[in-house]
Amino acid sequence: MSEETLRPKSVEPPGWPRPTGYSNGMRVPSGADLLFVAGQVGWDKEEKFPSSFVEQFRLALENVMAVVGAAEAQPESIASMTIYVTNKKAYLENLKGVGSAWRDVLGRVYPAMALVEVSALVEDDAMVEIQAIAVVKER
Repeated sequence: MSEETLRPKSVEPPGWPRPTGYSNGMRVPSGADLLFVAGQVGWDKEEKFPSSFVEQFRLALENVMAVVGAAEAQPESIASMTIYVTNKKAYLENLKGVGSAWRDVLGRVYPAMALVEVSALVEDDAMVEIQAIAVVKER
């Protein structure tokens, strides 16, 4: 199976408006292996958190991609993401920076996604945590 045929494909119901920044559904090709990426927070390699929401968001995306890359996959392999934030207002107030971080790390890849506001994350200084599912080739 080639890398191109391994990519999940967007599924949109007929007549629905095209979503911006996400897909309503993603279809995974038969025979593909799935990589389940544990929730990644926005810290650096020394487990230090920046104080900025956008920088934490960027680092969380980079940490997701580090796991995806370790499975020899690309951003286009990501079929689903769940983003947990401790402050939905901070997310909404920083959409421009979040979008810029997204494009820098993932390009124009828009998997099926959900954003969930939570009261806290396990790491006290974490403002964002991202969990993902990617389609990868068998090793």
